[in-house]
Amino acid sequence: MKSKWRISLTAAVVAVGLLAPVTVSAANAAPVEIPLWTHNGGNAAELADVNLVVKDFNASQSKYKVTVKAFPQINYNDAIVASAAANRLPCIMDTDAPVVPSWVYAGYLSPLTVDKKITDKLQTSVKGIYDGKLYSAGFYDAAIALLARKSTLAAAGLRTPTIEKPWTLAEFNDALAKAKATGKYDYAISLGTGWDGEWYPYGFSPLLQSFGGDLINRKTNKTAEGVLNGAASLAWGKWFQNIFAQGLAPKKETADQRDNGFVTGKIAYQWNGSWAAATAAEKLGSDFIALPPPNLGTKAYIGGGSWQWAVSSTCANKAGANAWLQFALQTKYLAKFADDLFNLPITAEATKASKTFGPSSKYADFAKFSATFALIRPATPAYPVIAKVFETATKDIINGADVQKSLDSAVDQINKNLKDNYYYVKKK
Repeated sequence: MKSKWRISLTAAVVAVGLLAPVTVSAANAAPVEIPLWTHNGGNAAELADVNLVVKDFNASQSKYKVTVKAFPQINYNDAIVASAAANRLPCIMDTDAPVVPSWVYAGYLSPLTVDKKITDKLQTSVKGIYDGKLYSAGFYDAAIALLARKSTLAAAGLRTPTIEKPWTLAEFNDALAKAKATGKYDYAISLGTGWDGEWYPYGFSPLLQSFGGDLINRKTNKTAEGVLNGAASLAWGKWFQNIFAQGLAPKKETADQRDNGFVTGKIAYQWNGSWAAATAAEKLGSDFIALPPPNLGTKAYIGGGSWQWAVSSTCANKAGANAWLQFALQTKYLAKFADDLFNLPITAEATKASKTFGPSSKYADFAKFSATFALIRPATPAYPVIAKVFETATKDIINGADVQKSLDSAVDQINKNLKDNYYYVKKK
């Protein structure tokens, strides 16, 4: 992109009628501007870390200059969609992992050209891969765990589950039943029903997947039939519904139950993310323990994929945008994001360098949970629709609706969306 200085100089030369061509050496040329947009307008700590990486990158070379524009998260996606419609997307933008395929399908993103030696080191859950190509990469991930007290396990005579041997379905059910039987808790478990939206597929579909079901047939991404409403999913739905029917968990948590029920001792266990562990550990001290997700039938799972960085398809300087992302994926920055934000490091080197999640840290298990159990949400442009349909079906199931009918309805809605959009297959 030409600088104002260069345009002005050229105009001046033409004006005085000089015949000799005027050139500006590359050494003196102004750096090419690379606009970066982020959703961190309301997150001072993360925005500060992003700004640090930008500052260091700009100082490391003179060819490119990344500039930052931060939006509040609530307005961010609308800003991206509006800019795409006006063909004015920024070069670099962050995106929530599960919407990457829909942004690719909409034509917003271009494949990354970051050195494969670097991206190969990244945990799979932080890479936005669609149609065999890498479109985004994250600086961190998050992990769900079963938050508990060591004293609760001891009093109930329960085995402490490990990464190698999580609780089975029978053991998990036993833990909840024994907690209720003590009479000392309002509820056996907090499941996060005080949240809405993405928490439902992020927090609850791994339990469905552990039973052997899923949100869609991942081999074809063309149907949910027999997957979301098959025998395994039906078993999950009946089990999940029974948790609420027995009064083991509140159907719709209050903010106080969700945020304080576990740490104040009113609720025995909490199904929550790594972001809640620091507060729990601070209040409970050495009695706090984070347990791995239970294996409910096939394998233990938790959701994977948080905010990631991508390069727009309309960026005029994709090489510069990719250069910034490659620079940002250095171990020192990945460890800093983890430590400053209490998010998880996503390479072996960053985990080792992290003060919070390193091998000797009391939170080390969270990094192991993420690396061992994380399963990304289905990589299809239909995901935003799938997520909303699953949320509705799950809420219906929680509130006592017929499980089979709820799942069949969800499948019908998902399959209709797939068919109406020609299964999201673009002609090449």
